[in-house]
Amino acid sequence: MKGMNRMAILRNPWGQMTVMAVATALLGGCVTVTAPDKPIVINLNINIKQEVVYRLDGKAKEVIDENAEIF
Repeated sequence: MKGMNRMAILRNPWGQMTVMAVATALLGGCVTVTAPDKPIVINLNINIKQEVVYRLDGKAKEVIDENAEIF
């Protein structure tokens, strides 16, 4: 880095990202993740209601009524 001073490095976007990465690595702590002792329980109270609405064509209704034994 001949001829570059410290402020010139901070003006360069790559220099800024490098400084941020080094600072994060130095200041970042150790994170420990462990599994819980008890299982995770999720209660889902779901009430599903379904209404089926159908309409028959007048002619189709007549055919069904005339041939009720086949249905």
